[in-house]
Amino acid sequence: MKASDFDYELPLELIAQEPPERRDGARMMVLNRATRTIEHKAFSDLPSYLQVNDLVIVNDTRVIPARIFGRKAKEGTGGKVEFLLLEETAPGCWDALMRCRRRPKVGELVILDDDLALVTVLEDGEKGRVKIRVESTRPFLDTLDQIGQTPLPPYIHRKEAPEEQREADKVRYQTVFAREPGAVAAPTAGLHFTPEVLARLADAGVEQAAVTLHVGIGTFRPVDVDLVEDHKMDNERWAIPEETSRKIAAAKAAGGRVLAVGTTSVRTLESAAVRPEGFGPGEGRTELFIYPPYDFQVTHAMITNFHLPKSTLIMMISAFADREFILEAYAEAIRERYRFYSYGDCMLIL
Repeated sequence: MKASDFDYELPLELIAQEPPERRDGARMMVLNRATRTIEHKAFSDLPSYLQVNDLVIVNDTRVIPARIFGRKAKEGTGGKVEFLLLEETAPGCWDALMRCRRRPKVGELVILDDDLALVTVLEDGEKGRVKIRVESTRPFLDTLDQIGQTPLPPYIHRKEAPEEQREADKVRYQTVFAREPGAVAAPTAGLHFTPEVLARLADAGVEQAAVTLHVGIGTFRPVDVDLVEDHKMDNERWAIPEETSRKIAAAKAAGGRVLAVGTTSVRTLESAAVRPEGFGPGEGRTELFIYPPYDFQVTHAMITNFHLPKSTLIMMISAFADREFILEAYAEAIRERYRFYSYGDCMLIL
């Protein structure tokens, strides 16, 4: 299967640069796989499509303010250095991306903004990757909250954004159910939910449960090989609590549907299901790449935003709803001027 089979042309003006005024104010395209029909609704209409015994699965990962800036400590240089933290691999040690004019050598020090932390370069890898050690006088996540910036995707333009804008992004590029810090990108389908929508779902007898998948930069990058099968996914950390596993079993036994909020929730559920022991609670790392054809074992329905051309995410939803139907829906979304990508509108696929 060719990556070009998942390509489409998107007018740049449809890439959302700001979130909607209200989280639940986004438009929602509803795709019915059985009838191959498309409806145009608002996200606030979601509860009307669910029923008693359905179960909504959200990803409770929390985006960390992973963009940090500093200066080389070596006397006489003081060159600027930018890091994008990817994952803490041991206490105080991080995999990261580093950008600067002249890369610090292994062992060199970088002083972070406000002199609140010190970075030592431990290893210098390929494609900008480095391993670093961070030392700070306070717990580092507390320091990050003070000096770090939200790692927005590159298609959201924030060059030299004012402090007010950066603070707004810290709030809006985070779901209302974010709990577990560790992601460098938001599970963006979850950005539409509000406490009010969650309460309406609960009042309708629709239960909710959480999984965790710490979203990495690899989730959103386009596939850069000709054949889909040649692409290798970056691995990501996932966890499914016992309570969530129990609720999924109960929903299925009662004839309910499992609605996954976002492709990250889908990937978590399906990663657990393809283990030799089968679906159940647990945690681990996944390199699962879902593309057509794929037999979904846990997911019955999904909410998802509109995705980049030739990305692993559009391939996943094409496996869920048929590639031709998805491309037809994307063409319809462009005609109807839907807003695309992280701060954009969404799809409900039933």
